[in-house]
Amino acid sequence: MLKALFEYNFLQNAFLCSILISIACGIIGTVIILKRLVMISGGISHTSFGGVGLGYFLGIEPIIGAFVFAVAAAIGIGYIGKKSHRNSDIATGIFWSAGMALGILFISFTPGYPPDISSYLFGDILTVSKTDLLLTVILDAVIIFFIIAFYNYFRAYLFDDEFAAVLKINVNLINNILHVIIALTIVILIRAVGIVLVLALLTAPAAIAKLFSGNLKSIMLLSVFISLVLCFAGLWASYRFNIASGASIALLSSLLYFAAHLVRKISDYITDRKMQNQGN
Repeated sequence: MLKALFEYNFLQNAFLCSILISIACGIIGTVIILKRLVMISGGISHTSFGGVGLGYFLGIEPIIGAFVFAVAAAIGIGYIGKKSHRNSDIATGIFWSAGMALGILFISFTPGYPPDISSYLFGDILTVSKTDLLLTVILDAVIIFFIIAFYNYFRAYLFDDEFAAVLKINVNLINNILHVIIALTIVILIRAVGIVLVLALLTAPAAIAKLFSGNLKSIMLLSVFISLVLCFAGLWASYRFNIASGASIALLSSLLYFAAHLVRKISDYITDRKMQNQGN
């Protein structure tokens, strides 16, 4: 594969894309895990399918439609959850199902042959373009700027909403900004791993990192590294065995999480046994 990497532009794009999306996944995935936003992220990703269908129906770039729907879902779910003072799972479920239904309807109304939507549902990192890379660079720049510029506020927000409010931090503003950034990250990841599988790459690396560290910076950095390894491994498996790249990355992410969880359980058991023996 190393030889082919220097010969084919599509592999070079996929390689660069793996690096860029790993940065976004490592940072935003940490936020999703620490703030328990997995369900909301799933709702945003599936709602974006409505935008993909709208894009095909209107004859525009589907990713633009996905962007509009994802941001609207992020803002809508956050607003309803805030106003109702209840768990936002109900709003998330409604947006989730409505987005998927609208996507199917828009595609069915599109004149001509039905478009191939498999790349948006399941992703294909081998098909990313220069434009996709540029969008990912911009997204990474926005995320890194936001984290560096407001790191202390951000850390307080992740630690405890009420504690952050006591420090006069505008929790609602940070919450809305994070929801929008999550939506942007999901839209960028659609081309790599797809709507259906995006949660695996967003949550598994951060969840694995959290098993072995409690420090925010360490979790983010370790999560970026794990995302990078998973993307490279999935890319290699896709190229080597001619299988879907999105499925490869998602499956490897799941397997690595279960393996890491087992290692952590064994490690905790051994530590407990040693402490019991010392106590006796």
